[in-house]
Amino acid sequence: MSRVPSYLFCLATVATLSLPAAAAEMRLMTGPQGGVWVPLGGQLKDLWEKAVPGLAVQALPGAGIANVRAIEENKAEVGFGNSISTVDGLAGNAPFPKKHENICNVASLYPQYFQMLVPVDSGIKTVKDLKGKAITTQPRGNTGELITGQLLKVHGMSYSDVKISFVSYTDSVEQVKDGHAQAFSLGTAIPSGAVMDLASARDVKLLDLSADLDGMRKLNPGYTLVTVPKGTYPKQGEDVKVIGYATHIVASCKLPAEQVYAMTKAIADNVPALAATSKALAGLTPKLMAEDVGVPFHPGAAKFYKEKGITVASK
Repeated sequence: MSRVPSYLFCLATVATLSLPAAAAEMRLMTGPQGGVWVPLGGQLKDLWEKAVPGLAVQALPGAGIANVRAIEENKAEVGFGNSISTVDGLAGNAPFPKKHENICNVASLYPQYFQMLVPVDSGIKTVKDLKGKAITTQPRGNTGELITGQLLKVHGMSYSDVKISFVSYTDSVEQVKDGHAQAFSLGTAIPSGAVMDLASARDVKLLDLSADLDGMRKLNPGYTLVTVPKGTYPKQGEDVKVIGYATHIVASCKLPAEQVYAMTKAIADNVPALAATSKALAGLTPKLMAEDVGVPFHPGAAKFYKEKGITVASK
């Protein structure tokens, strides 16, 4: 039996080591069609594939609550989240069936605005006036849908007290346009493309939700009051106070620290490009990215912030 010369074995070994490593795959959960998370997800996919050699990112549709669940269940590695629902996930509060322990924060991106739109001629002035009306909101598992249910609860109502549709932004807009719905609720950045579409076809107004904040904070202390400045939407002549929270990037705590470090740095280094897709990201800084929203940071993200002189709590 012939033996392979040792030098040939060495050459074979060197050749094997010099081959490029198989591309790492990472699933990125974005948001519902028509929302800003989808195009932002496409941009992050491009940025992260350039920042991490060999990384292949698969962008998938999702929603705030569903994304946290997907990461916990190893069906995704990274995704967009909403601070209030992510905190609920870590604590195991409804609608999460148990504590989610594989969720790490990467970066806060911008404030989110929960908006309730009604036709100006609907006679609806407050949430109380929604009783018996047709409402359209996002599919179950979306943070906007959760907040809609909580807002009704604050006023002693539930979905059984209204006619509710759980559909996409696009379908919601069509339902209000044709009169099949008298209210459209959504949680997103401003200005919302869906709201702009609706406002271009029908005169609508934002409900002021400032009186609802105390009741909402009893359900989740992460809620705040944010302002939709006048002129954000067509014929919006005054500032409107609505319920606010934060959009952030969450990731599996199992992801390699160096990979998440590179991903975090890529966000910070490309703010102008991201802001071209969503103005809400204009002015984003490492300090704002490192905002404490009650979710421990991934060690890789924490390393990046430490280099910027910012100390954060990490896993």
